Amino acid sequence: MIALSVFGVLAVVGVTIGLLVHFLAVESRTNYYGGSFKVLDIPYSKNFERETSPENHYLSKILETKMSDAFESSSMYRQYINSQVITLVSNSNSVTAHIWLMFKAPRSQKKNTKRKIESILRYMLSSQSGSLKMDPNSLTLTEISKADAENIINNRCGRRARTSATYDRVKGGSTAQEGEWPWQASLKKNGQHYCGASLISDRYLVTAAHCFKKTQNPRNYTVSFGTRVTPPYMKHYVQQIIIHEDYVAGEHHDDIAVILLTEKVLFKNDVHRVCLPEATDIFPAGEGVVVTGWGALSYDGEYPLLLQKAPVKIIDSNTCNAKEAYNGLVQDIMLCAGYMEGNIDACQGDSGGPLVYPNSRDIWYLVGIVSWGAECGRINKPGIYVRVTSYRNWIASKTGI
Repeated sequence: MIALSVFGVLAVVGVTIGLLVHFLAVESRTNYYGGSFKVLDIPYSKNFERETSPENHYLSKILETKMSDAFESSSMYRQYINSQVITLVSNSNSVTAHIWLMFKAPRSQKKNTKRKIESILRYMLSSQSGSLKMDPNSLTLTEISKADAENIINNRCGRRARTSATYDRVKGGSTAQEGEWPWQASLKKNGQHYCGASLISDRYLVTAAHCFKKTQNPRNYTVSFGTRVTPPYMKHYVQQIIIHEDYVAGEHHDDIAVILLTEKVLFKNDVHRVCLPEATDIFPAGEGVVVTGWGALSYDGEYPLLLQKAPVKIIDSNTCNAKEAYNGLVQDIMLCAGYMEGNIDACQGDSGGPLVYPNSRDIWYLVGIVSWGAECGRINKPGIYVRVTSYRNWIASKTGI
């Protein structure tokens, strides 16, 4: 009996030690890093620091491609998860790129992992291929916590913690995942979902002016986020409603409004802002975009509890203005999106919600605001949206964004 007891205790201890060794030495965990390096011989320009500028996008795209190529062709390709340029800072004759990295590695290899990452980055910076000259001696790299890593991403516009096969075409749309469309908001009137809206800063949202045709009293409205329309998630109160000065109730032009919240929204993985395009940005016909909302699943049909997404395509205005379509009603300040064959479309209750577009860095931009259309999903009657680029300067004049 004593021998069996001793054997049992030793067996338990052995298994515990084995599991502990496996957990510490073998089990992978996700590690996050923040760092920076300099790109040389670039004249000073404040445009590099604007997160939606062409200059920022161009340089960030090159650097992100270089980083991903460097890690994916190295011995760390199995551990590499993601790398992004977070911000660019323009100096007198250089640009400092602040970066964010994500790797998986065994706990016991933490120090060795950081050394390997630094070595690969330094080699990349030393390899003067292409037109960019980078300074390997300027490299800094620090391990950061998961909370800090998420905070960095959540404070940038248009980034998503959750991605999915967005362009799997599903008739009428499909249910969104949590965190997939973190800028989507529900504008509620007297506690009931009434319209969609898009978060563009920690206190401002944009929506459609026609959402306020019955009352413009801020006290009648609240805003909530997340994927479930009820109960309200992260409920906020409205301080001010700013409707475009040229909007006329019952008409479709200038159908845009800005909402100011009484308190700041705390950005999280599943709630943060979308990017606004530059006024000069062009989104051509044929580009894939996504409309989201809690609108009716069919004209005069049932409303969903969970947020819906629908992939659509931008349609040339001339096509939308054809006699069999909208017969000239679509103006230059509007954007047509959907399918001429119908089926997939925004619907009642989606008004004011976002039509978004991902750039080549998978950063999402608000290109349209659900405005009007003929019922939902009818042949030759795609959805008509406020063209956000046409109102970019107006938004800036009201919000400072």
